[in-house]
Amino acid sequence: MKLVSWNVAGFRACLKKGFEDFFYACDADVYCIQEVKATLDQFDFKPKDYYCFINPAEKKGYSGTLIYTLYKPLNVKYGIGVEKHDHEGRVITLEFEQFYLVNQYVPNVKRDLSRLDYRMSWEEDLNKYLKKLEEKKPVVVCGDFNVAHTEMDIKNAKANINNAGFTDQERDKFSKLLESGFIDTYRYFNPYKTDAFSWWSYLGNCRSKNIGWRIDYFIVSNSIIDKVSNPVIYSDVMGSDHCPIGIDLKLK
Repeated sequence: MKLVSWNVAGFRACLKKGFEDFFYACDADVYCIQEVKATLDQFDFKPKDYYCFINPAEKKGYSGTLIYTLYKPLNVKYGIGVEKHDHEGRVITLEFEQFYLVNQYVPNVKRDLSRLDYRMSWEEDLNKYLKKLEEKKPVVVCGDFNVAHTEMDIKNAKANINNAGFTDQERDKFSKLLESGFIDTYRYFNPYKTDAFSWWSYLGNCRSKNIGWRIDYFIVSNSIIDKVSNPVIYSDVMGSDHCPIGIDLKLK
């Protein structure tokens, strides 16, 4: 099973910037999309043979997640069952026979860190949710985590310490997620790789200079890391300030 994740920074805009070309060229089995900023009736992209699941935010033109999958899931869940978190369309969970797939879009703390406390609450509740799922079967979590975990995951680490997306608090929560029994697939296969990013600011030609951050991840339960291969960052794919990422998951 080939899995792809992409924060498209507005699905309708990305559809006009080559999303469909990438979709068919990549030929993945599952596409997990974040920051959709639309409802199903606001775009016309219905690829043949794919099931479509969308969780839009209550606020129009904001947040939202979307999944296209060739494999029909056993069950679908929207949100994580915590009322204060489930208004922004940030999580879709698909249950397959051998694993759960969670497509999630972590809240940004904002430049002034005004949403940091909320973000900490989100992280704790999401971790509890993932561990509850894991009691039944392994979990694959993907999406925009809005944090560069280590100094290898950001171009200018020293200049960004305690900036949004690189605060000690956010990085610590990501560490705790991994310590609870999950693996960052890209870092697992590329332990010393630098200059591998998934997001670039639109300012200052950052993308052409590769001044970026790795904030998009595929995280998997420790028990299935042996089924993962080919972690990839599609850094040459345009259409958003993020690029797509992917893994292959070998099923029986």
